[in-house]
Amino acid sequence: MKYYPIFLRTTHVRIVVAGGGDAAVAKLRLLLKTEAEIEVWADAPVDEIRAWAGYGKLSLRVGIPVSDDLHGAALVYGAFEDATLDLALAEAAKAVGVPFNIVDDLENSGFITPAIVDRDPITVAIGTEGTAPVLARKIKSKIEGFLPSGLGRLARAASAFRPTADALPFGRARRIFWGRVFENAFSPDLDADKSAAEIPEIFEALEDGEGQTGRVLFAGAGPG
Repeated sequence: MKYYPIFLRTTHVRIVVAGGGDAAVAKLRLLLKTEAEIEVWADAPVDEIRAWAGYGKLSLRVGIPVSDDLHGAALVYGAFEDATLDLALAEAAKAVGVPFNIVDDLENSGFITPAIVDRDPITVAIGTEGTAPVLARKIKSKIEGFLPSGLGRLARAASAFRPTADALPFGRARRIFWGRVFENAFSPDLDADKSAAEIPEIFEALEDGEGQTGRVLFAGAGPG
């Protein structure tokens, strides 16, 4: 395994994208789904990037960032689409210990971004260590077809019910409850547009859990 997969927390962190063309836009479409503070460096960003900046989704800087500009960032993406500028950016990131990726340049990148299936908060990442990106996209397509669009909504709703589930007896009763909640998790009828209150699996599982009865066995071993 040349690349170790991790999930990076993006809340209250800064991610830098250097470049203002198509390569930068492709990365930004994914990064804007995160909770990170996105900072774009570009002399002449395309209209789409300017529009995102206008909506407050990212901040724009002019010029080429140096090490001091990258200090404290969580990640850096080089998307200048110019080998000289992107390699200079990689060296600047190395100098301050910030992980960096040069778009479409595996050999000069410190990390790579996997193909991602997004069922927020459920995320599936597919990587081929850069050897077969087209294959990764095909695998992604297969998984997307398998995972219902409402799977993330079910996960969020289930999380909200965790305090209630914790009131059930520890062990088997809780396992049965969560098994009932996720029994139909892969049903194509799981609709992403419904609200959490419209998930019958959770309420049915709660009712079953509350109505469960157990047995107490007494083993006689003498008088009384």
